[in-house]
Parts: sequence; C-alpha cells; structure tokens
Amino acid sequence: MGVLEKYGHGGDLQTAMETYGLKSGQILDFSANINPLGPPPSVMKMIQEEFASIVHYPDPDHRRLRRALSGRLGLEMKQLLIGNGAAECMALAMLALVPERVGVVYPSFSEYSQLAQQFGAREIRGVYAREDHGLMPDIEDLYECIRWADLVFIGHPNNPTGLVYRYEELVKLAEAATDSGTYLVLDEAFLDFLPESAQDSLLGELDQYPTTILIRSMTKFYAIPGLRLGYAIANPELITKMKGKQVSWSVNGLALLAGERCLKERDYEERTRKLIIEQRERLSSSITRNLGWKVWPGQANFLLVRLPSSYPTSTHLQEWMAKRGILIRDCSMYPGLSERDFRIAVFDEERNQRLLEAFAEYTEAWGRG
Repeated sequence: MGVLEKYGHGGDLQTAMETYGLKSGQILDFSANINPLGPPPSVMKMIQEEFASIVHYPDPDHRRLRRALSGRLGLEMKQLLIGNGAAECMALAMLALVPERVGVVYPSFSEYSQLAQQFGAREIRGVYAREDHGLMPDIEDLYECIRWADLVFIGHPNNPTGLVYRYEELVKLAEAATDSGTYLVLDEAFLDFLPESAQDSLLGELDQYPTTILIRSMTKFYAIPGLRLGYAIANPELITKMKGKQVSWSVNGLALLAGERCLKERDYEERTRKLIIEQRERLSSSITRNLGWKVWPGQANFLLVRLPSSYPTSTHLQEWMAKRGILIRDCSMYPGLSERDFRIAVFDEERNQRLLEAFAEYTEAWGRG
C-alpha cells in the first residue's frame, strides 16, 4: 500500500502534508475524483448567505431535498433516502439488511469489503475482473456470486477502472438478484459524469426489482466532498428499513441546502460533462502515445493506468510525484490489479498538462526501454 493510502482512500491531504512537508496550496491532488470546475458559484454564495442557519437543527427527514430529488428524477419521495455521503448509504444497507455473505467485484471501491467486515458479514466472496474481458468480470461468474450471496456490491461505473455495464446486463443482474432474493447494491456514484444519453440505469424500473438499491453521490459531481452528501434509491420498504438505522441529523443543514441548489445547476452539469469527455480523451491519448503506458478505457472522471514492466512500481511513482506536490492514487493494493497500476483524476487542461509534464520527467529518469 502506498504511503498516501494510510486510511484506504485517495484525497488524504493531511498525510501528504505531514509526509512530504507540503502546504495545502502546493498540492495538485489527482488522487481524489472531484469535479475540476469546483463547486457551483451559486452553491458557495448560498452557503455564505445561509451560514447563520447552523444555529438550527437540520430536518431529520430531509424533506426539502428529497422533494427536489423526486421531482428531478421522476420518483416518489418514499423511494429516496438522503445520506452523509454515498458511504453512509452503503453502511445503512449493511445495517438494515444484515447480510452474512457479501459479494464484490475485484478490483472495486475498497469500502465495499470494509463495510462487509465492519458490519459482521461472515464471508466475502470476490468475482475477479478479467484482463481478457477488458477488466470486466465474466457475467456468468457474477450470476453465480449473486446466487450465493445475501448482498452484492457492484460499481457502475466501477472504481478504479471507470468501466460500466450495458443496460441489458444491469437488467439481467437485477433479475438474477430478484430471483435469488439477493440484495443488489449498484453504486452509481460516478454516473453523473457520463453524458445523459449514456447513463444506463434501472432508475425508473425499481418497482420490478424489489431487491435492488441504487447509491448515488452528490459529493463528487458537485465538488462538495467536505459537506458529504449522497442518496439511495430503492423500493419504499427497503428505504424504510435503511432509514430506521440512520442516526438522527447525520446530514448537516448546509449540505441539505447545497444539495437543493446543486440540482438547479443544469448548465454547470453540461459544462462538466463536456470538459470531462474532452480532457479524459486528451489525457488518455497523451499517456498512451507519448509515454507508452497502458490506459484502461474508463468512462468516468478518472483513468486507471498501468506502467510497463520495465518501470519501477506505482508506489515508487506515487512517492516521486508527491515530492513534487502531485498526488496520484496507488492502486497496487486493489485485489485484481498489479504493482504497477495507478489512478488519476481528470482535471482541466492546465492541471492535466502539469501532470503529463511530470510523467514525462519520470519517464526520462526511470523509464527503461
């Protein structure tokens, strides 16, 4: 595990500052997958205007934000649960459903396995993505895991690969979960970064799949990770069970207000998607063409990259970059990946160019033909 993954995630600026003697303003953080546009200006303005509201308790039922989401998504309010980030929503699923056997797809967001261990699952089974399938799992292996498990986590898009499932595959997975009585948790935290026409989801069809739960994040797309905000979508019975395990006032009042404001930012959303598509392609092609490193064809706002076997490890690259104030996510600890795999966020052209220049310097210093 890299030095900067002390707590299992990217974006740990405190560890970076303590380890490498950096100041926060000196750090260019490609280890956390946050919208490069930053929070919508209207959200920052709203927080300033509403700051005095911190003297009041937030609504424990999150009614205004659930109402806004129900209108935006075309859902009933009783199908929605607001959480302190997507991670809380996943934790509430574990607490409410008490699965003893949990399935995950490797490589995947480390929180899936951690939550299973924290909340008492007796057994965790991994389905490994296959390189001959483009780092996607064999669908039959997934079906087998669903039949075995009480609950299965699947990332769509998956983190750290950025790969997505086709709509037809999502339907078959949800049908298999329904038939087996298995809970299927589809983590759609990065789905908003895809063009709306490419956002395959079972969002409007969950009445057909009573054991499927969708988890979404507002933290990443609207660049508000310090506020923590996410939500779960499922049939009302599941939502009621999850809500019954939620600590009162776990979502703070400013986060709830920010969520309402974010849902009005349609122009910001389109600018984000356009930027991500353009810069992801630029980053990917530059790394592949100019450096000769392998880039997996993810569709989210990050890229999984593999160094050639003639190079040192991704941990070595991470430390070399960090000393220069640039953070990347070492992925060598992910089950199913290698010691030369790492992940980078997609930012704007200026910051991406700084990253590419640093990679070029690393190639000159350490690359071996």
